[in-house]
Amino acid sequence: ALVFAGLSNQYEGGNNDRLDIDLPGDQAALISAVAAANPNTVVILINGTPLRMAPWLESVPALLEAWYPGQEGGNAIADVLFGDANPSGKLPDTFPQRLEDNPTFGNFPGANGQVHYAEGIFVGYRHYDTREILPLFPFGYGLSYTTFEYDHLQVTPEQIGPTDPFQVSVQVRNTGDRAGKEVVQLYVGDLESSLERPVKELKAFAKIHLDSGETRTVCFDLGPDALSFYDPDQQQWIVEPGTFEIAVGGSSQSVLRQPLIVK
Repeated sequence: ALVFAGLSNQYEGGNNDRLDIDLPGDQAALISAVAAANPNTVVILINGTPLRMAPWLESVPALLEAWYPGQEGGNAIADVLFGDANPSGKLPDTFPQRLEDNPTFGNFPGANGQVHYAEGIFVGYRHYDTREILPLFPFGYGLSYTTFEYDHLQVTPEQIGPTDPFQVSVQVRNTGDRAGKEVVQLYVGDLESSLERPVKELKAFAKIHLDSGETRTVCFDLGPDALSFYDPDQQQWIVEPGTFEIAVGGSSQSVLRQPLIVK
């Protein structure tokens, strides 16, 4: 069974904020009822923002996030469902388990028509990582009809000066039985920053195609831009000496880690 659920411009848009992240109406109950009658139920979401799925997610074996796919959406969805296309998309948002986990929850809706953005730089995955809140689906997450394995993460050289370039390499292997594409994501964390910083930040990514059983080494050439932050006192971007953590993987939470020392 296929259940199409989600939102529309009646519920979300650029000129207003949603008051909750639940599916409107009786959609959650509908999904649960269909899943109870047919264990092979697939939910296709049509929406533009994250949704809460706790009431029904565990009762369905498959979930397809289609967003607002446009006039060719029907064909694209059918291609994925029938296996003619192997999905390779990654989430551009973090899906929280509940509304209260959202970084803006404590500030919205404000008072007297004004909202104070107290979350500062801690939005999206930066908030969930730093506050150690487990999301429903992390930023950068996405499944495929095949599987990928990461190994042999290397940072060269292991010690650099504040203006030196460096290279990060990782081996990615397609461990499934069909060809597919993977988005390799690279995050950097400053472990000794003098200012409060996120645990890690996305600095680079690459999408690669791998045949079944194929292994490829993916390389990223990086420099000071990947390590710097804006210092409001000095009014400029700076790289501080200390230990950085390079994290590479298929999502913001599924990563390998290696240190980098800046002298």
